[in-house]
Amino acid sequence: MKHMTLEEKIGQLFIIHMYGQTPTDPDYEQTNLNNNRGAKNFEEAIEKYHIGGVIYFNWTDNIGTPADLEQVNALSNGLQEIAMDQRMPIPLFISTDQEGGIVQRLTSPGTVFPGNMALGATRSADLAADSASIIGTELKSLGVNMNFAPVFDVNVNPANPVIGVRSFAENPDLVSELGVAQSQAYEAENVIPTAKHFPGHGDTDVDSHYGLPIINHDLETLQEVDLKPFQAGIDAGIDAIMTAHIVVPALDDSGLPATLSKPILTDLLREQMGFDGLIVTDSLGMSGANVLEPEEVPVEAFKAGNDILLNPPDVELAYNAMLEAVKSGEISEQRVDESVYRILKAKMEKGLFGDPFTDEDAIANIGTESNLAKADEIADKSITLVKNDENVLPLSQDQSVFITGPSAAEPEYLAEQLQSKGFDVTAYATNTSPTQAQITEASEQAAAADTVIATTYTANTNAAQQRLVEALMGTGKPVIASAIRNPYDLMAFPEVDGYLATYGNQDVSVEALARVISGEVNPQGKLPVTIPELYEYGHFLSY
Repeated sequence: MKHMTLEEKIGQLFIIHMYGQTPTDPDYEQTNLNNNRGAKNFEEAIEKYHIGGVIYFNWTDNIGTPADLEQVNALSNGLQEIAMDQRMPIPLFISTDQEGGIVQRLTSPGTVFPGNMALGATRSADLAADSASIIGTELKSLGVNMNFAPVFDVNVNPANPVIGVRSFAENPDLVSELGVAQSQAYEAENVIPTAKHFPGHGDTDVDSHYGLPIINHDLETLQEVDLKPFQAGIDAGIDAIMTAHIVVPALDDSGLPATLSKPILTDLLREQMGFDGLIVTDSLGMSGANVLEPEEVPVEAFKAGNDILLNPPDVELAYNAMLEAVKSGEISEQRVDESVYRILKAKMEKGLFGDPFTDEDAIANIGTESNLAKADEIADKSITLVKNDENVLPLSQDQSVFITGPSAAEPEYLAEQLQSKGFDVTAYATNTSPTQAQITEASEQAAAADTVIATTYTANTNAAQQRLVEALMGTGKPVIASAIRNPYDLMAFPEVDGYLATYGNQDVSVEALARVISGEVNPQGKLPVTIPELYEYGHFLSY
């Protein structure tokens, strides 16, 4: 730090995204410039801004879907090579969002895990740790050394559009137990875990990507519910915590989101809760952060107590704004030194100064048979049988089955899985909000079958899906609903004959659902949330 210029120190505070598959990808130069990356490629960004890290996305083409493992591994090594070649050789944080479930950047041929709420349904800290251990190994094999996971949010709102199944449960003790188990497993693999989204994004009906949610919990509720898992993470020595773009009036009545709030980040998180690790903003490109002028957002986020400014929408503007704030005395160089020290210490403790590279042969550790088997085991143990009137489940081979629902709820893939087990199944996929014509078509096909399965996708907040299920019930045939994402869908049609919660539409979860429906696997998942006025937290049935 003694030898670093102010420009180099400011650069360390930023983790940015760039488009491209290589450090100097010529195909994305214009895209990077057009999208305010402040440079035409990764190499130029490292040289110009001395950035502390990068974040990989699928939409920036850093990681493809499916992933080209050699390409990602080479990209990471190439970036570290450039960083270590600078005047001050400082390794990069190479980060991504690999939560499992609906948020994972490395998909096939990597191991795709059911999400956190599926883990919550298993009630197993061991399985939570196993999944993080495998995710950590696979990320490390690609040169990724920082993961924006686990999610420590306690999901208590059935209408939550952004967290939902990304949360382990509505119970803060279970969230704490599984979150800490995952964090420690990541740390054991030398990947920095990041507990998110502080001070808790679980009770909102607004998505902070597109708006600014307000959490109206009183102090007591915040202590007993939202903050509890974060305190458990701090007590267990977690490396990093990510902020939420949410307003919490009980903690700060200024109307500013937590990301920009000194009372929340410095007074509460640092001083009262005793956290001395890295505080990372959620993406500064999200609507919830953009409540001030663009040049004020990074400066105010830093003044609030953040160490790392993640994903600024305009790299050059954010970098220059921070530089100007220090030069003008608005931010002291001592405050910058505090954050840079934390950043360099984290990089040193993870051994990155000694060797930031990953072996190109390490990709052999990705998507192995035993890793995939562990994902299947978690999925099998997560599927929750909530309702089974007249023992409509498991299905018997002598009945014809019709499956319908939005294509996001994978009715056709579920049908394929059941067909491969010898069942007589037809399927029909609709839009996420089925049209009247699609509802009529589905009802006609349902009338010709013995049993109907409706796969639903957050139907508790989708009136058209509710009309579809009502029309299916109107045929007089037994109807089994399977919620393929949030488990709350039953609130909209409690009269269905059977109900299963799957917690995600990944293939691994749909395949497990087929094994449960066919009777090959006896369901054992327990509800990680209450289905209001219907079923308690912890409810489950088995065959």
